[in-house]
Amino acid sequence: MSGTDTGPAQRVAVTGQAAELIRRLAEQHGPLMFHQSGGCCDGSAPMCYPAGEFRTGASDVHLGDLHVGGIAEPVPVWMSGPQFEYWSHTHLTIDVVPGRGSGFSLEAPEGVRFLIRSRLLTEDELDRL
Repeated sequence: MSGTDTGPAQRVAVTGQAAELIRRLAEQHGPLMFHQSGGCCDGSAPMCYPAGEFRTGASDVHLGDLHVGGIAEPVPVWMSGPQFEYWSHTHLTIDVVPGRGSGFSLEAPEGVRFLIRSRLLTEDELDRL
């Protein structure tokens, strides 16, 4: 986003390759959601679930929604509260790479895994959040 943007800044985005996978998963499983727990191993990867299958709690933070072409409903992205304390100044992009992730995330049988790419939010973005 350029410095001339006046709308709210976004905390989350998705790459084109990840969007393709999300479309396929939505065709198979219906509406989706992501949760980033921040634990070790697979807990540090964004986990994709059918919407409502993972119960968020009072400390979870709704980072925003992914708007993926070809999917009617936005895909909400959540993060655990303690993890958000560390990542509150970052913009997160969900991407996909070859390799097997957690068996709990919907992409596991596809031979790929979602991952987070992050960058610091700009001062302008922070002001617009």
